[in-house]
Amino acid sequence: MRRKIPSTLALSAFESAARHQSFTKAADELAVTQSAVCRQIGALEDFLGVKLFRRSRRGVALTEAGLAYSRKVTARLDDVERDTLELMATGGSGGTLELGVVPTFATKWLLPRLPDFLARHPGITVNLSSRTRPFLFDDTPLDAAIHAGETVWPGTEGIFLMHEDLVAVCSPDRRVELAGAADWNGQPLLQISTRPYLWRDWFHSLGMASERDMAGPRFELFSMVAEGAVHGMGIGLLPRLLIEDELARGTLVQVTSHVYRSDRCYRLLYPESKAGYPPLQAFREWLARLAAEGPAAGKRQA
Repeated sequence: MRRKIPSTLALSAFESAARHQSFTKAADELAVTQSAVCRQIGALEDFLGVKLFRRSRRGVALTEAGLAYSRKVTARLDDVERDTLELMATGGSGGTLELGVVPTFATKWLLPRLPDFLARHPGITVNLSSRTRPFLFDDTPLDAAIHAGETVWPGTEGIFLMHEDLVAVCSPDRRVELAGAADWNGQPLLQISTRPYLWRDWFHSLGMASERDMAGPRFELFSMVAEGAVHGMGIGLLPRLLIEDELARGTLVQVTSHVYRSDRCYRLLYPESKAGYPPLQAFREWLARLAAEGPAAGKRQA
C-alpha cells in the first residue's frame, strides 16, 4: 500500500519557510524562486487539507497547526540528514548505536573507556543521550540505555554491570572526625534531589539515625554533588566508581572507611526487539567483559 507521505521537496520547502518565517528567505536558502516555494507549500497544504501559514501584506506566519507540524517535520528531516551523512561516512559498514545514559556515569566511567570500544569496532558510531529517569523505548530513537535502578524494565532485556557502592566524601580541608550521630548532625550534607532518602539509608547502614539526614543543599546530578564536595560545600554521598579520579588526586577524601552497597545497580537495558542488532551486540559483549573484570577495568591511562 502506498504511504501517505508528502514529497520531500514540499517538506524541505515548508521546513525552511517555517524556520525563517519567510518564503523569500526559504527560496534563497534552497536556491529556487519564491514562487517555487509558494507552489510547494500550497501543494503541501492541499495534500494535508490544513492551512500551515497565514498570509498577509506583512508576510507569512505559521498557524498553530503549522507550528506543531513544523517541529515534527524538522525532527524527521534532521534524522534523515543524520542517517544520510552516517551512510556516506561509513560506506554502509558498521552502524550507529543510540545509547541513553545517566549523565555522571557516562562522563566519569563510560567515556574514559569508550575509545577502547571504538578502536575495536571502528565502523560503529556511538551516540549518547542523557536520561536520568526510566522511560519507554518506544517513545525514543534509543537502542539501549545504561541505567542505575532496582529492577529490569518491563519488555526489556539486559545485563548486570556493577553494584552501586556509596562512600561519604569531602574536601581535604573539611575533613573532621565523625564518631557518632551528634557529630554528623553538625555537618552540611549534600543531597541528590532524585534520591531524597539516600543519606537516611546510609545512616541506617551504620546503625545510626540523624535528624538532619534530609537537610542540606540539593543537586540533580552526582557530578554536581561531587563538585560541591570538592569546593568545600559539605559532605557528599557518592558512588565510588564515579569519583575514582578525585580520590586518586586527593581532591576528595573519604570521611569514613564505611562503604554502603545500595539496592541499586548499573545495567545495560534494551528492548527485546533490539537484542540482535549488531552494534548493540558488539557493545553488550564489550561491556560484559569490562563488568567481569571489575569497575576499574578498561580505562585508558592518561
